[in-house]
Amino acid sequence: MANNYVITIARGFGSGGKEIASQVAKDLGIHCYENRILTLAAEYSGLDRSRFVEVDERLKGSRLITSLRELPRTISPKPEDRGFKSDTQLYHYEAEIIRQLADTESCVIVGKCADFVLKDRPHVYSFYIEAPRAYCLPRIMKKMNISEAEANRLISKTDKYRADYYKYYTGGNYWTNPVNYDLTLNSDRIGQENCIELIKQYVKMRESQYEDV
Repeated sequence: MANNYVITIARGFGSGGKEIASQVAKDLGIHCYENRILTLAAEYSGLDRSRFVEVDERLKGSRLITSLRELPRTISPKPEDRGFKSDTQLYHYEAEIIRQLADTESCVIVGKCADFVLKDRPHVYSFYIEAPRAYCLPRIMKKMNISEAEANRLISKTDKYRADYYKYYTGGNYWTNPVNYDLTLNSDRIGQENCIELIKQYVKMRESQYEDV
């Protein structure tokens, strides 16, 4: 695959989407970006407006990639234990980071409405990973060492936060609408390994179509 391509992964909390995204990136020899996009965007959005030109330069090419890769990755689950509140400036920087990543390298991007931000671009492949509560619940309980009741509460809160986030920044679109994605995968029914293989095969198939043109 000669062109830069981007794989976006949206996922229900506890479905294994982050692990799937990470392994897809590892298998394809590209980088996976998730929490680091938010961390870097938060740093930039907190700067004084007089420094916007400086920030814009730091959001380009190799400087952006270096800044992202210097930040630590979060492997453990990150639940949202709060209601969604919009922050347009923060989202602006998240979206700009996503666009610059797509311009610069092949990569996997988790969450952050990346499918919507990049929806009009070629070589972008978007996937939604979901699983029933019965599958997600024991995974979250084990990973976070919490009770069933607390895991239930955090799954509900986190998925609602993600749905509200997506709806607000996409102008009313629904987060789990399959039309938003190339494929919607149930990690309980087919397993994480098969999700990984399906994503890789799909991207390879779609990229080969560009080569045939």
